[in-house]
Amino acid sequence: MHYLEYGASEGKIVIYFHGAPGSPEECSIFDQHAKEHGLNFICYDRFSTDSSLQGQAYYKHLASVIAGKINGKKIDIIGFSIGCQAAIETSLYLEDSVHELHLISPAAPLDAAKFSHDMAGGVVFSIARKHPFIFILLSYWQAFLAKVAPNILFKMLFASAAGKDKALSKTNEFKDFMSQVLKHCFVTNVNGYIREIKQYVTPWQDSVLKCSVKTQIWQGTHDNWSPVSMAKYLKGNMSNASSLQLMKDLSHYTCLYASAPSICSQLKKP
Repeated sequence: MHYLEYGASEGKIVIYFHGAPGSPEECSIFDQHAKEHGLNFICYDRFSTDSSLQGQAYYKHLASVIAGKINGKKIDIIGFSIGCQAAIETSLYLEDSVHELHLISPAAPLDAAKFSHDMAGGVVFSIARKHPFIFILLSYWQAFLAKVAPNILFKMLFASAAGKDKALSKTNEFKDFMSQVLKHCFVTNVNGYIREIKQYVTPWQDSVLKCSVKTQIWQGTHDNWSPVSMAKYLKGNMSNASSLQLMKDLSHYTCLYASAPSICSQLKKP
């Protein structure tokens, strides 16, 4: 499976699970911090994986790929947004190889509570759950926009930006960064994205309850994509969730940026 590496190439291994929409380039946010602390970040291009892999077979495959790469070494795992589901599910198949999970702006299972009412993307998830064919058409329309008018797609996705994500979404650097992420997600790997969202809207509360890996959660107080209630649910229902860091005024992506240096500092070699 294709992957990108950031940080120190010979450093302590950290596996990063990008969001949806998302791409391995998302992990570049950690690059400088990882170099400073001797960490080797690896982000697999999950959406490029054969889209016929569904359900638990998908997570077993991810775990097998990671196990082959780490060769028996202990690793830490970071998940962002919907990537937190893949991080949790995959960790269940990696057994004792995972030292710690860090979940940033985590999207919790929709079967656990009525979270979708508070989510900016709640309508899309409802469509994906109740009308999968319409969701597929919507995704291909987004793929068309990502190819011919990426700025329009960006404006649509970030029209609901809250907290400090509002200011972030107006910077040229972030616009350029996200335009590349969206192109990679929708133009190149739309079927993988569709699979990821379908997996997310399928019940997976049991996996949260089974996960016993030590977990830290990082959450912006103004996040309306993955609201605070989701982070609190995970903190209360993951048996080894040791902390929930609420980051004042931050939203979805600003939480990702702000948590990166702190997480890398914690994960550095002893």
